[in-house]
Amino acid sequence: MYNVTCKADTYEARHYGSSTWVTTKVKSCSMDYACYIAFKRLYKYICGENEAGKTIEMTAPVVVKVGEEKWFWEEQEYEMSFLLPRDCQANPPKPTNDEVFIERMPAFDVYVRSYGGWMFSMSDSHQNGELMYDLMKNRAPFIPDCHFGVGYNSPNVMLDRHNEVWVIAEGKPVCYGP
Repeated sequence: MYNVTCKADTYEARHYGSSTWVTTKVKSCSMDYACYIAFKRLYKYICGENEAGKTIEMTAPVVVKVGEEKWFWEEQEYEMSFLLPRDCQANPPKPTNDEVFIERMPAFDVYVRSYGGWMFSMSDSHQNGELMYDLMKNRAPFIPDCHFGVGYNSPNVMLDRHNEVWVIAEGKPVCYGP
């Protein structure tokens, strides 16, 4: 699904090929609340709430697009996506919920910082800040107006969880200092 293009001490750069995702958007003052609502919508889709009535295998990762940080009382739009399994990549069943849609993502390059524990707004924001600091220190070109919180584990997994923060690389990824 991806190739590592370079590694630094605290992050790596990856190239992802184009792929198909099922996505929903939620406006909220809280990333944690938005993720709860979005996950329920997408989970219903893979459990058969689609025109084919087809149950679709849950895959990883689950990706949450987070825009620029706002004040805690300001609403912001969060976008959650489930990667569709290989058998649904070319022709996924159409969602029956009009708040859920199929999205074809073009190929992209990201800087990735991995961390354990749970992906909550506080941990996501902290890890994103650390990644952006390291990218600026290495003069790595990136798009600063959004990032992605990425989870790999089922909510039933309590220990040894794996999460990531992704920042879109601008141009060729850089993993070394000036």
